[in-house]
Amino acid sequence: MSEYSLPGTSAGIAAGHGVSFREAIRVWVRVALLSFGGPAGQIAVMHRILVEEKRWIGETRFLHALNYCMLLPGPEAHQLAIYIGWLLHRTRGGLVAGTLFVLPGLISLGVLSWVYATFGEIGGVQALFFGLKSAVLAVVLEAVLRVGRRALRSRAMVGIAALAFIGIFIFSVPFPIVIAVAALLGFIGNAAGLSGFQASPHAGSSKRVVEGPAAIDGAFAREIPEHVRPSLQRFIKVAVLGLSIWLAPLLVLLATLGPGNVFTAIATFNSRMAVVTFGGAYAVLAYMAQQAVEYYHWLKPQEMLVGLGFAETTPGPLISVVQFVGFMAAFRHPGTLSPALAGTLGGLLAQWATFVPSFVWIFLGAPYIEAVRNNRALSAALAAITAAVVGVILNLAIWFGLHTLFGQVDERHAYGMTLQAPVLNTLNVPALVLSALAMIGLFRFKVGMIPTLLACSIAGIAIHLAGWI
Repeated sequence: MSEYSLPGTSAGIAAGHGVSFREAIRVWVRVALLSFGGPAGQIAVMHRILVEEKRWIGETRFLHALNYCMLLPGPEAHQLAIYIGWLLHRTRGGLVAGTLFVLPGLISLGVLSWVYATFGEIGGVQALFFGLKSAVLAVVLEAVLRVGRRALRSRAMVGIAALAFIGIFIFSVPFPIVIAVAALLGFIGNAAGLSGFQASPHAGSSKRVVEGPAAIDGAFAREIPEHVRPSLQRFIKVAVLGLSIWLAPLLVLLATLGPGNVFTAIATFNSRMAVVTFGGAYAVLAYMAQQAVEYYHWLKPQEMLVGLGFAETTPGPLISVVQFVGFMAAFRHPGTLSPALAGTLGGLLAQWATFVPSFVWIFLGAPYIEAVRNNRALSAALAAITAAVVGVILNLAIWFGLHTLFGQVDERHAYGMTLQAPVLNTLNVPALVLSALAMIGLFRFKVGMIPTLLACSIAGIAIHLAGWI
């Protein structure tokens, strides 16, 4: 059997289904170019193409893979692409699927980051980004409602979401602890047999179920291929090789430049984030914004909104905003390099430290996950994590709103609590108007996210030309 083929295949073509490696590359390029709109949109694109159109993977196995990816730290849509690519064509398929999934966004975000860093002080460019970040506030609020409708199917899930919001917004509980507690509650609730702790449908699901087995399901029904079977020897090999590749840049930077260098800090921060950020892209953003803005001081809160707007309007995972953060950090601390070169390297380093772990998690764990399909405990933990993410995203929306609509925000501390209060006389009326219009477009008239962002960017330029900002 070829190393990269499904059972009973030749040159990677599934018997009777025609899933050749060359065809897979073309399809993954198509998926990557259409992957706009955050993880929900990206998962929906993969479902439409891979489950309904191509029939490469069945509905049940697709959702099972998604369950595992949702439980992992990092970008779940990227991990799902790696998982399905791995099912089809082993390690080579996973590498190609995962790399192509992020490549268009990496190129476009690199260009946009350079434009912002180089020309961001020009009035017209500032006005464009002013409109963009005003619209992003509406996009994040829309994410709260979208995820909430999917996740909060019981009073138990609503309670977990509320506790997550209170913990992170008022008591500054670290994000990883919030997610860990939610998973534990889901596990305990399932073990106790409580009906409120059940998994809810995912964004990628569809009411349409195609008759007959899909390519992967049909092939696996005849024989489970060797690469899908759990193997301790392969697990150790993948762990050693994967961790070495992932952490090599960090170790080299620590040895040559020391821990205080900006490149070392970028690699350290994103590597740490890759192992502690559970719960989806918007939840990761809450943790990243807190660290990049308030701890490292690499950029301002308003600039985080600009970066998020870039990530929302380019293909690829939403967490690709790390490239913008890394670019700005290195651009402002270039050392002996030119700012543009330093920024480019900083952005690429952030992407490496963020996305390489996804390959490691999938190649390590997917064989074991395939062996425990339909595990109720995992589904319950997933449901609780997703509910907690609603509270985390709400915290992110309020944080963005305070720093978008007000020029000054005061923090008040008492009895272990931290409350952020806006200074009312610093209200930015044009930002409030644009955000309100974006919300009306998204919520009332169901305007698409990208048209909303583009319209607000143009409106920002018009407001600048009118002399209102």
